Amino acid sequence: MAGTVTHGPPTTAGGRGGGPLIVTEDTELLDDLLRLCAAAGATPEVHHSVPRRRDGWEAAPLVLVGDDAARRVRGVARRRGVVLVGRDPDDPGVWRRAVEIGADHVLVLPDGEQWLVDRIADVAEGVGRPALTVGVIGGRGGAGASTLACALAVTAAREGLRTLLVDADPLGGGLDVLLGGEAAGGLRWPAFAASHGRVGGGALEESLPELHSLRVLSWDRGDCVAVPPQAVRAVLAAARRRGGTVVVDLPRRVDDGVAEVLAQLDLGLLVVPAELRAIAAAGRVASAVGMVVRDLRVAVRGPYAPGLDDREVARLLALPLAGEVPVESGLLRATAATGGQPPGGTGRGPLARFCREFWERVRVEAGAV
Repeated sequence: MAGTVTHGPPTTAGGRGGGPLIVTEDTELLDDLLRLCAAAGATPEVHHSVPRRRDGWEAAPLVLVGDDAARRVRGVARRRGVVLVGRDPDDPGVWRRAVEIGADHVLVLPDGEQWLVDRIADVAEGVGRPALTVGVIGGRGGAGASTLACALAVTAAREGLRTLLVDADPLGGGLDVLLGGEAAGGLRWPAFAASHGRVGGGALEESLPELHSLRVLSWDRGDCVAVPPQAVRAVLAAARRRGGTVVVDLPRRVDDGVAEVLAQLDLGLLVVPAELRAIAAAGRVASAVGMVVRDLRVAVRGPYAPGLDDREVARLLALPLAGEVPVESGLLRATAATGGQPPGGTGRGPLARFCREFWERVRVEAGAV
């Protein structure tokens, strides 16, 4: 069992990770906490009462206070990130003691073990602001969603952001191919099919192919075309914990795995060619996706059918307009001819300009600048 008194884990200075501070004299409880720290990959500092060094209490990214030690830490300077850990779920006094020491959470073992492992692992990884996560989906087949997803990711990486490009469409042919890196070493989606619980963000990043200064999670050429929803949830959550930017290329169908991705998006881009049949198809996609994505916008791609412009397309779909995605003739031929120069890879041209302006705008909206 885990209960919340107040909200908000602390963020260590500069995003640095570290081990928690444990305060307890209960040897059995200490054994359990040390075991959970080991499972989370963290090395704790252990004290029987408040450390004599003032910064030992204040600088720790997380403080785990045994219920036996609550009396000994009463009156210490208040801070965020304090968890009171006990064993008796029927003890009504535990909440009073939590308030007295300024604890954010009350945790009862063994029920709260997984929650605590995740929290310890967060501070060990130096988790701060989660990645700004954008999903790109085509309003119809051939809308250019994959091209835009690649261009957005390449642009973010060029600007120095930690960037992960996720291929969520197993039938799309592979974004690593579009980036010219199908032979690059690293793991693909099938390697994560058995994942459940927590996936380490750093381990995930290091295991993936690095192409054009970004990491790519794509599909291999095998027969696997589905990953269990719990694995999708765990992998994307790990990617977001690393911060920076995550761009996801989405299929137009919504299954359980895609729903897990949609639930973690900050913003969705629906790419719609400016023609009536495409708008009709995009309306059905928007109805399905919009039930999950809280911020869905339309990116219109020309050329325009008579009587249409980008604002009219957005009006017909009743969605906010993200802008007009420029068409660069010969882009895919150039990609193949240059041995893997990705969409937007030169940093020049209308597509790269659209991507730069998009990131500038959404980062301001998200308060990430």
